[in-house]
Amino acid sequence: MQVQEGIQQGKNTLYTRIAVIRLKGLADTSPEVERALEILRLRRRYACVIIDERPAYLGMLKTIKDWVTWGGEVDADTLTELLRRRGGRLVGDKPLTDDWIKKYGWSSIDEFALAYIMGEVNQLACPDNKPWPKADNKVLCIPKLKPFFRLHPPSGGLRGIKKSYNEGGDLGYRGIAINELILRML
Repeated sequence: MQVQEGIQQGKNTLYTRIAVIRLKGLADTSPEVERALEILRLRRRYACVIIDERPAYLGMLKTIKDWVTWGGEVDADTLTELLRRRGGRLVGDKPLTDDWIKKYGWSSIDEFALAYIMGEVNQLACPDNKPWPKADNKVLCIPKLKPFFRLHPPSGGLRGIKKSYNEGGDLGYRGIAINELILRML
C-alpha cells in the first residue's frame, strides 16, 4: 500500500522518475527479493538506479520495500550532480564529462538531465547491441554509461534500516527527501 500511495503523491508531474537506493545486504533474503534486486541492478549496498513508474517496477518495489528506499520526485539538479560526481561512470571506469555528452548532440550534462526528467529521454544508458535512439541529431541516451550508480554511505549516517521512513527509519518511500539523501551519498 505504501508504494502506491508514495507513487500517487509523485504523479502530479507527467513523467515521474523514481530513484531507488539499496540499503541492506543479502543476508536472510528470499529468492524472490534477490531476483528483484538483480533485475533492478541493485547488486550491492548503496547502489542506486533511476527507474520510471511502469507497473512491473512498482511490483518489484513492493517486493523489495524492506531492503531499499526510494522517492519519486528526483529533480534535474540532483540527477546532474549524480551523473557528474558519482554515478556518471562510463565502461572502463572513465568519468562522464560534458565533452562526452557533446559528441552525442547535447550541450552539457545539465541539458541531458533536464531532458530525462522532463520525459524527452526515456533511458539514461544506451543498450550495448542495439541501434541508439536518435531525434534532432541527438542520441536519446548516453552510450557506454553504466545503468546504475555506486554511492558512498551517507554522511551523517542513517537513522536505521529496520524501520520505514515514516516510522523514523530509512526504508521505503521517502518522497522528495530522496534528493537530500542522494546528495549526502555523493
